[in-house]
Amino acid sequence: MSDDDLTHENFDFRGFDVPDLKAVTLASSSDGEQSKQPKTKHEDASRNRRHGKKKSKSDARSKKRAGAGKTSESFDDYEDYEEREAVSKADKKASKDRPGLFAPMTLREVTVRNRIWLPPMCTYSSFACDGRPTPFHYQHYVSRAFGGFGMVIVESTAVAPEGRITPCDLGLWEDGQIDAWRWIVDGIREAGAVPAIQLNHAGRKASTGCFAVGYDGQSVPEEAGGWPTMAPSEIAFGGLRTPRALSVDEIHGLVGAFAAAAGRAVAAGFQAIQIHAAHGYLISQFLDPLSNERDDEYGGDLTGRSRFLVEVVDAVRGAVPEGVPVLVRISATDWAAGGWDLDQTIALSKVLKEHGVDVMDVSTGGIMSGVSIPVKPNYQVPFAEQVKSKADIPVTAVGLITKPKQAAKILARGEADAVEIGRAALRDPYWPLRAANKLGIPSTEVPYAPQYVAGAY
Repeated sequence: MSDDDLTHENFDFRGFDVPDLKAVTLASSSDGEQSKQPKTKHEDASRNRRHGKKKSKSDARSKKRAGAGKTSESFDDYEDYEEREAVSKADKKASKDRPGLFAPMTLREVTVRNRIWLPPMCTYSSFACDGRPTPFHYQHYVSRAFGGFGMVIVESTAVAPEGRITPCDLGLWEDGQIDAWRWIVDGIREAGAVPAIQLNHAGRKASTGCFAVGYDGQSVPEEAGGWPTMAPSEIAFGGLRTPRALSVDEIHGLVGAFAAAAGRAVAAGFQAIQIHAAHGYLISQFLDPLSNERDDEYGGDLTGRSRFLVEVVDAVRGAVPEGVPVLVRISATDWAAGGWDLDQTIALSKVLKEHGVDVMDVSTGGIMSGVSIPVKPNYQVPFAEQVKSKADIPVTAVGLITKPKQAAKILARGEADAVEIGRAALRDPYWPLRAANKLGIPSTEVPYAPQYVAGAY
């Protein structure tokens, strides 16, 4: 498998083992059910074709059963074919009433022009190491806004200097950084997209290297611009330096840091705020029992481990206007025994909804090194579907979504309310416009900027 198949948004899967996908099952997901489908039906159908036998109705039914695992519904719980057919027809009827990729989506007082969003993807390009964006960031984000994305979520932006993943991360930890953002935010809005920003603290995964400073995959030494790290507990991530445990007063200070950064983001013109609680960064470290061994109010059971996130959400919600949507990115599972899982994600999502979170951005992984992750197209979509249906909250889906029909089917099946196009957007800033053409949508119904109408597909 190539590096392109093993890197996803702002989490790098390189160095992890990819298991035999047939052996992987996801709780209540179609992938797990599909892996249980007997091969004999396929083999029988293939043998019949080789011998010139005409397909029978039972062959057709077998084909439908074999293909059932490709949808968000698993039909193994039904007892007969007729009931399966009825469910299939009902699902098709429902899909016609669900919004398509280019349907608008309103969150509080913000209307996003379509359901194709750019996820936060780290570029490690604040080369002055001051957290300020540069002309690169303007080109990077505004070009994708012109490319038709509905929401453009700016990459991991640190709420404190020691919360940067690398020395070249973006930041909003001081008021002096606000002005550097305004021209980028204005450019995104003028191109018709909703500018959003992901606020983050990397915790024990901070002070790591990148292409710009070296030490890739390692802790940057202090003499080379690195710094000591902090976490819920003194547990290192892989071969990175061991962090020190945060005091309760420091935790309270970080809650305030998230709120202050959110206020600065709104002052810069951002219309939506995303809190990064995924991929093994600080909030994720608090959530997961494998990285949180605290015995105070910020550890122990699910309520204790999720306390920091809930307090951050409350603080951010209170720091931004009521009409500004708040999103939370979550790792639905960390793919490790005894760690964070889907059931806890659903329970937490219900709580976050009550605290004013508008959308759950459902991803997976990142808390542990050396775990097996079944990387393949749509591999994270079943988690999004479960959070959406069981927590009754809007979700976005990610996970090797690269093709227009693939993305459209996710919405048609009701598995997510929006899709996020990551690596494919790095290759093609105009992915939404190309997708519309592939799906047969007239150019008049697609968000072309007036300057580019003459070149419409």
